[in-house]
Amino acid sequence: MEGGGIRGSDDGTGLAIAVACSRFNGRVTDMLLAGALAELDRRGVAETDRTVVWVPGAFELPLAAMTLAGTRQFDAVICLGAVIRGETSHYDFVAGECAAGIQRVQLDMRLPVVFGVLTTENLDQALGRAGGALGNKGTEAAATAIEMANLLRRLASTAAGVPGNAGTAIAGPAGDAG
Repeated sequence: MEGGGIRGSDDGTGLAIAVACSRFNGRVTDMLLAGALAELDRRGVAETDRTVVWVPGAFELPLAAMTLAGTRQFDAVICLGAVIRGETSHYDFVAGECAAGIQRVQLDMRLPVVFGVLTTENLDQALGRAGGALGNKGTEAAATAIEMANLLRRLASTAAGVPGNAGTAIAGPAGDAG
């Protein structure tokens, strides 16, 4: 993609990243986590700057994300899970509330909280997106977390220099004013 504007770097050096991962559908979420951790390694996020927490299911991801974000120790939180449609409407409630909760945490905390939750019709679709033929959404979630954390840092550091923003600061990833 060419053009002007402000972008976040893909370099994770110096970033602290938390990962909240669901145990439910563990075969799939283990693969998502492996992809996310490999991408964090590839982009320079040190093992000592990463924290992985486990929750029972996708529905619990927003609370874990809110708690992690509230510590102000992380530049981004990645949420990983897999919600696979069954024979009842349970899927719709879990998937929708999980997505809404993660978005709410991101907006309320002004911190990148990345939705790495698969919502699929069946296990084969989930496996295809967790390292199969369609890639690994855990890898993509880690890349997004790094780019967004760096973007927010850049926005916070340049806000005072933007015309019309004299004396105005944007809260940075750790909640600090830039």
